[in-house]
Amino acid sequence: MKGREYAPFLSKIVKVKKHTEIEYTFSMEYFGDVKPGQFFEVSIPKYGEAPISVSGIGPDYVDLTIRRVGRVTGEVFERYEGDSLFMRGPYGNGFDVDDYKDSELVVIAGGTGVSPVRGVVEYFSHHSGERKGMTLIAGFKSPGDILFQEDFKEWDQTMDLILTVDGAEDGYGGRVGLVTKYISDLDLKDASSAKAIVVGPPAMMRFSVKGLLERGFLEENIWVSYERKMCCGIGKCGHCRIGDKYVCVDGPVFPYTVGKNLLD
Repeated sequence: MKGREYAPFLSKIVKVKKHTEIEYTFSMEYFGDVKPGQFFEVSIPKYGEAPISVSGIGPDYVDLTIRRVGRVTGEVFERYEGDSLFMRGPYGNGFDVDDYKDSELVVIAGGTGVSPVRGVVEYFSHHSGERKGMTLIAGFKSPGDILFQEDFKEWDQTMDLILTVDGAEDGYGGRVGLVTKYISDLDLKDASSAKAIVVGPPAMMRFSVKGLLERGFLEENIWVSYERKMCCGIGKCGHCRIGDKYVCVDGPVFPYTVGKNLLD
């Protein structure tokens, strides 16, 4: 039925996983096709709705990693396993894993930017024969802000993992520094044929892409996501408009050849 894709449906909360005091992953019952990098609108009557990127995909569920930052998400955090939320979607184009097969792949993600790329990382973690070398550079504000800690332990065994924080107290044993610090250290066989995904705050994406280009990556081999610009999901409210593009509809994933004109 025309317009049905815009209608909310009720979805049961299958599982809730706490990452930090303000970031939880809600596994929501869902049967249908969905890709990493797409998003759903999550809503609660009388409180409103919020766009949330897909952070995981299962046979009968999707993971939505949610940060408690406002009225809607604050109310979502009052829900538990067995409760339900309204959802509509999925929206956006997402990442197509076929674009990265048989290639060296570099994924650079900052903070909650790990959520939309988690599905891609998971796929190639479990299908290492379908890619060549793979490096994940993930950055967070502090050790206490690191999401998906169990996943990082697994990924450390299946790819080159660079997990870093902007700052930490004395005695911290991990890496400290912005994600851009580690781009020059990438061990690449052929940068001109390697592919990259960059997701995070605008400044982080801008300087990360600059670093990749300086290493010899081609613009057409870099993808970026503007998931922070999403709003209504259908390009009607205008909040996501950048130039002549509507991020909710045309994105949020863009090849850098298009996306470079959209960076703030």
